[in-house]
Amino acid sequence: MPVIEIKKIFLPLLLCASSCVFAAGFDSDYEEKPWEEIESTIPSFPNPENLVSFYVSATAENKFTVDRDSISVGADGVVRYTLVITSPSGVQNVSYEGLRCSSAERRLYAFGRSDKTWSKARSNQWLRIQESTVNRHHAVLYGEYFCPSAIAVRDAEEARMALRLGGHPSTVRR
Repeated sequence: MPVIEIKKIFLPLLLCASSCVFAAGFDSDYEEKPWEEIESTIPSFPNPENLVSFYVSATAENKFTVDRDSISVGADGVVRYTLVITSPSGVQNVSYEGLRCSSAERRLYAFGRSDKTWSKARSNQWLRIQESTVNRHHAVLYGEYFCPSAIAVRDAEEARMALRLGGHPSTVRR
């Protein structure tokens, strides 16, 4: 076999082999760098005038609100906010939470006390957001307000706008 024919056969194989090695290394870069959460600071206790209501469902008896001043979007892609749930009898549950949009997970950072101070959550691992009748407010905040198409809003102002409009513009049906 002449040398020219050998080059025609082996040169494409060598190029393919080198690009395959590069591609394998390229993919491993993503696997070697695990996601890291940034440290967050618990905000001030919410003021009633800063609470914005959001719709959960026709069967929800509680009132669901977010403190607009507490909303932040971290460099880690987590949307953090203070949630206030008020029962029909007026009892309030206050929590500082985060939504990790890329993985559809939620986390509790702290609970509000009656003296308007915070208590750090003991069980603060990331939990999968599930569409169900119980804790549906997490799925609503995730899908309709803060993480449309599983992508975090750009900043706190975009999140506040979504709350004002009754949903993110990309999810609101006109």
